[in-house]
Amino acid sequence: MAKYKLSQLLLHLFFICVSLACLLPVILVVSISFSDENTVVANGFKFFPEKFSLDAYSFLYNQLSQIITAYGVTIFVTVVGTILSVLLIALYAYPLSRKELRHRNKFALFIFITMIFNGGLVPWYLVYVNLLHLKDSVWSLIIPLFLQPFFVIIMRTFFQTTIPESIIESATIDGASELKIFYKIILPLSLPVLATIGLFNTLNYWNDWFLSLIFITKSNGISLQYLMYKTLLNIQYLTTNENAASQLSKMGAVVSLPSQTLRMAMAVVGMGPIIFAYPFFQKYFVKGLTIGAVKG
Repeated sequence: MAKYKLSQLLLHLFFICVSLACLLPVILVVSISFSDENTVVANGFKFFPEKFSLDAYSFLYNQLSQIITAYGVTIFVTVVGTILSVLLIALYAYPLSRKELRHRNKFALFIFITMIFNGGLVPWYLVYVNLLHLKDSVWSLIIPLFLQPFFVIIMRTFFQTTIPESIIESATIDGASELKIFYKIILPLSLPVLATIGLFNTLNYWNDWFLSLIFITKSNGISLQYLMYKTLLNIQYLTTNENAASQLSKMGAVVSLPSQTLRMAMAVVGMGPIIFAYPFFQKYFVKGLTIGAVKG
């Protein structure tokens, strides 16, 4: 009994240390975002602000309308993209898990090849711009991330190893169609893998900035991450380029911009809403991590 309690204590201590290792960087980011820029540059990063300042958030407040617009775009892309992506992946993976599907290995090979090879950036761009006409469209931020081959393989493995074929056979004998079996039986039994892939897709859509860089030219159509990225690049340019700084000084503009603290404030603004997605997926996420594990 003593050995058992000791092992439990050590296990709890280990996970407490792991949790702190994940939590401390977040605390540090929040602390720096509320610190004075000159103090941070002089004394480095601290877990508690030596000199409290809201300069970084004041700078972001001046761009409040752009941030709200970018938030709207990102939330729409994340929600719609995640739902459609998970549904499309499930619709592709489920037939691949059925032995009755003819040439299923060829379809699996087709999706697997895309994990190794791609057509290149220029052909990829031309397809979306010239063929699909998605330039400056919100769908250009959604469609390119629709079908992730790795997620298809994960979901196919879940269908093959977790859902008994006897359930499908019983439903077929009772006269259920393939579509009804999929929506009434397969999807409710697949909540762990759907939640796991949904979480990964949510993170992919929320953190994406590259698609806005490639396809969006209108300022009211870019995502939040790209807005933050572009703002940070502009500040870095103004603070490091002497010619730009001198021109701003002649115009009476303030050159002292919060670079380090602004970077952390952007991280806080960017990661805030996505944190609320984890409790929603947490119920199924741990179980989903064991997908494909050896059962015995």
